[in-house]
Amino acid sequence: MSTPDETPDAEVVPKKRWRIPWVWVVPAVAVAVGVWLAVQAVLAEGPTVTISFKSGEGLEAGKTKIKFKDVDIGLVKTVALSKDYKRVIATAELTRDATNMLVDDTRFWVVRPRVAGGSVSGIGTLLSGAYIGMDIGHTKETRRDYTGLETPPVFASDVPGRRFVLKAVDLGSVDVGAPVYFRRLQVGQVTSFELDKDGAGVTLHVFINAPYDRYVNADSRFWQAGGIDVTLGTDGLKVNTQSLVSILIGGLAFETPAVSLSWAEAPPDTTFKLFSTRADALRVQERIVETYMFSFQGSVRGLAVGAPVEFRGIQIGEVSAIYTRFDQATKQISIPVEVKLYPERFTSRFANEPKGGRVASDPRALADFLVSRGLRAQLRTGSLLTGQLYVSLDFFPNAKKASMDWNSVPPEMPTTPSGLDSLQDSVNRIMTRIDKLPIEELTASARQTLNSTTALMQGLNTQVVPQAATTLAAARAALDAAHSTLMPDSGLQQDTAEAIRELTRTAVSFRSLADYLQQHPEALLRGKPEDKK
Repeated sequence: MSTPDETPDAEVVPKKRWRIPWVWVVPAVAVAVGVWLAVQAVLAEGPTVTISFKSGEGLEAGKTKIKFKDVDIGLVKTVALSKDYKRVIATAELTRDATNMLVDDTRFWVVRPRVAGGSVSGIGTLLSGAYIGMDIGHTKETRRDYTGLETPPVFASDVPGRRFVLKAVDLGSVDVGAPVYFRRLQVGQVTSFELDKDGAGVTLHVFINAPYDRYVNADSRFWQAGGIDVTLGTDGLKVNTQSLVSILIGGLAFETPAVSLSWAEAPPDTTFKLFSTRADALRVQERIVETYMFSFQGSVRGLAVGAPVEFRGIQIGEVSAIYTRFDQATKQISIPVEVKLYPERFTSRFANEPKGGRVASDPRALADFLVSRGLRAQLRTGSLLTGQLYVSLDFFPNAKKASMDWNSVPPEMPTTPSGLDSLQDSVNRIMTRIDKLPIEELTASARQTLNSTTALMQGLNTQVVPQAATTLAAARAALDAAHSTLMPDSGLQQDTAEAIRELTRTAVSFRSLADYLQQHPEALLRGKPEDKK
């Protein structure tokens, strides 16, 4: 047992520090790197969008890219059918930089090889495969689900220019992407079209590129420029086309009259009427239009709706409709022709005289006065080659008295037969009078005279003297009959003389026509021009 003096002294032992074993260093670094990568992935992760298409052609999960201006900005992750199995839903992840691009009017479409509107697009996808194209909208509202376009947009949203709306009766030969021309320069394209809800027409949307859009104002005229515009009318043959492309795929054209080029530019989405031809588009828009009816008794073959109504060579209207009418009172059939007349074209436009408006304040009184002076409507041939007719208004002093029928709706103006109808009537009258000649009586009288002469010759050989008196008496009777028949005041001689005079006048008319055609053979195509006053 030890004594107190032998107790050992206490020693201070320093506390040991805790140290990480070297074996844990590598896992710790790996965890840190993983956390950093995860944070970076979260920070770099872009938005997810869903795009609906009618078909999944060209779409592959993990392969189909989304591009904007040929730069990859996303990738399709999944492709699946919608719940109703009617559409295909593509889910895609975009880069973080594309977040601000996803607004309400952003557009997506599948880029694949296409041939439309005279242009070929998407040829590069034959080797690289289809991809989804994107066009940024202008609104500020964000969006994450979209309906993809079935056809690529004709122009990008950042292309300068303006859109306009056209109203037409039918589509013609126009398709999406068809060119729009201005003075034969391609300045725009057709972006879309649809049938009107009431089915009465078609609405087209066109885009005119800058700076050509400044030539579109409220007075601009649009028309169908597809194919070859061939017009064969009373003024000859006309051929008009814009370009070879418009002949093959169709197109539109517009023009602004020179007098209105200084007008203010038309605002976007302005609506215009689409005409079928350039002539219709540039035709003067009449402010005053009056409707009248002309009733013709003869054939109107060769007269068509749209045929001109002229006054001494100046067009003052056009035919708007052709009908048939049976008169219960007279039991006759007539051909009523409805026309549109433009009274302003009668207004003086020479020098500094007043322009526009009506000629007189009372149109009815003026019409009654002109008709009383011999104003009539007449069918005339515009071209002997085509047989086309037109309506001519002119004064005929020798025409039968007539008056306007204001009780008719529209009012009816009197007419006069055409020149060919008059000539035909004259020939018919001559033939009728020839038919009335007593041919049989003249033949019988001549036969009787011949028999008497034969008897006389026979009597010379047998009983000359006894038969001479009888033969002479018979001859005298025949001569008396012929003399009475051919008396100056007899009806036969008068009819014969009048028939010969009619035939003479007809021969003179045909000779004059032959002389004129020999000197002016072009009249067979253009017709005889009106005499200049």
